[in-house]
This record gives sequence, C-alpha cells and structure tokens, in this order.
Amino acid sequence: MNNYETIFLIKDDITEERKNTVIEEIRNYLTNNGKILKENHLGKRKLAYEIRKYQYAYYVLIDFSGEPNIILELESKYRINESILKFIVIRQDN
Repeated sequence: MNNYETIFLIKDDITEERKNTVIEEIRNYLTNNGKILKENHLGKRKLAYEIRKYQYAYYVLIDFSGEPNIILELESKYRINESILKFIVIRQDN
C-alpha cells in the first residue's frame, strides 16, 4: 500500500448539509478502499485565482493509504461531483 495526500476544493455557496455530504462521500470511499491517516478541514479561503466564477472555496485535505488502483476511481468521483471545483491526489514518499 502507498501513502497519498489529496486536497479538494468545494464550492462555497452550497449548504452546510451538502458540503458535509460531499466530504462524507469521499471519506466513505477512502475508508472502504484504503485507510484514512489524517483529515484536515482548512475552511473557507480565498482562491489565488477565480475558478468557474468562484473566488472562495472550502478546502479539505486528507492523507490516506491504499492500493494504486483506487486513485482512478477517486478522481472519477471528484470529476462527476458538481460541488467540487478542483482536486489533486499526490503520492507521498514513505
């Protein structure tokens, strides 16, 4: 198993309930297919540049471990979720 870090940006104009649902969906996927090592909610922050007409977003950082094959499915989940503006998944060196 490899260690990874992912950060994703959620639109700031959605409800608190919807935001928690988005985070829970990602958390459940990672828990079912790997192991979450650390989760950090960085809160609402101003973006360095405008993304899809948004100037602010809610940042969530998760460190997790899992097999390499779960990354494609995770990125697919990010892409189909309209509440997520941007994301990145990075493999960490052990």
